[in-house]
Amino acid sequence: MNAIAQTDFVRVLSTIDTRLARHCLLLTKTVNEQATRDHDAELLQRIGAMDRSAFAEFYDKYSAFLFSIASRILNDASEAEDVLQETFLQIWAKAGDFNPKLGKASSWAAILVRNKAIDRIRSSQRRLRLAQEAGVEYAAGTVVEETANGAVHGHERARLIQTALVELPPEQRRAIELAFYSGLTQNEISEQLKEPLGTVKARIRRGMLKLRDQLEGLL
Repeated sequence: MNAIAQTDFVRVLSTIDTRLARHCLLLTKTVNEQATRDHDAELLQRIGAMDRSAFAEFYDKYSAFLFSIASRILNDASEAEDVLQETFLQIWAKAGDFNPKLGKASSWAAILVRNKAIDRIRSSQRRLRLAQEAGVEYAAGTVVEETANGAVHGHERARLIQTALVELPPEQRRAIELAFYSGLTQNEISEQLKEPLGTVKARIRRGMLKLRDQLEGLL
């Protein structure tokens, strides 16, 4: 083989090696992505069956990602934390509805947090408009509570959740109602109840844990 032929031969081999490397990389990426999708779908299935360890794993895996989405929309870290907490409560309640054939678990969760963040903005704008027009603070009435709760969980779930709420200590129930029914941020709840922000956050967190225990196996 002369020098020119050797050069061409090396060039062809180099091209083949590069194409093979790209193909292997693409194949590995595809396999890894599918494995991740399958595992995430399994996690949501287990969460739907009230598996706390699966919920903790899903939270650890996606909380930072979901928080970044909420932060970009709201441009407020405190409100983004509120929305993240609300989103994971919704994930706990609705994980069994996830259909892996319709998309990735991460995309499904991203839609939930996006909708929650947008609802928070709309709620704030609505409260401001009502306050300006009527000169009074916004307060969610019984009809609004039933509508908001029923839209997410259905009438039967709403009844179960309302029953569980009644069994909570009054201070925990009041904080959760203001957060999830009235759409107030934790800072706004702190101001309305004249309680420290840390106390409000702790009440909501403890109340949510009790709700999960009371509703386990019922939703």
